[in-house]
Amino acid sequence: MLRPDKMVPQEADLATRIWADIYAAAESAAEQEPKLTGLLDDVVLSRNKLGTAVSVRLARKLSRRDIGRDDLEPLIRSLLKSDPMVVDMMAADLKAVVERDAACHNALEPLMFFKGFHALATYRLAHILWKQKRYMLALLFQSVGSEVFGIDIHPAARIGCGVLLDHGTGFVVGETAIIENDVSLFHEVTLGGTGKEEGDRHPVVRSGVLIGAGAKVLGRVEVGECAKVAASSVVLSDVRPHTTVAGIPAVEVGAAVGEPALFMQHCLS
Repeated sequence: MLRPDKMVPQEADLATRIWADIYAAAESAAEQEPKLTGLLDDVVLSRNKLGTAVSVRLARKLSRRDIGRDDLEPLIRSLLKSDPMVVDMMAADLKAVVERDAACHNALEPLMFFKGFHALATYRLAHILWKQKRYMLALLFQSVGSEVFGIDIHPAARIGCGVLLDHGTGFVVGETAIIENDVSLFHEVTLGGTGKEEGDRHPVVRSGVLIGAGAKVLGRVEVGECAKVAASSVVLSDVRPHTTVAGIPAVEVGAAVGEPALFMQHCLS
């Protein structure tokens, strides 16, 4: 079970610090690229906090005939107001991107352009709705997010913070999956079920885990703390903590040193 004390970042004022970094980067970007001034002003420079900026960016991304920006933006703001912890989780996700993705230079970049962050933030809104038993609206967020970002996360899944979806294309998470804090996952990863069984039927991914591109983890298996799953592997049984697995089906091939999710090393030892 996802430990309640590990759901949110422990750093005080993380969202405030991330927001200050984003605002400074947006000022610099607007000066360097005048054609982006309108976009940057709308999302960042005319705003005063991270939650508001996320609301604007996602509303711009997700709006369509089914539900327009004028409805989406206040809805997203109200959801974040109802569960302020989620903004802290988003701040931790942004921090994870900046620290782990070599292609990222500041937190403005994922806020504006990285669909892995956008999809995860959209899931977090859908999850609030799911907990409020507003199931149809939660499923709308899931459906639109899947269409826009190519990433499909069920609103009932339970995902901690400091999570990096690197690229993210083709990433799939089933209804009863659990992902703890400080996990890194690459494109085309599936956390899926097997058969048509009911109840807890999707994987549990513990903190510090790295799952490589194209890996499939199927059924109610547990990927232990700080383990590593090699790219394109198929995991059908539990993975011990601090080990590396690879292959189809995946077998243990060595130890995993430190916290693989933080170091992003894909070697098999």
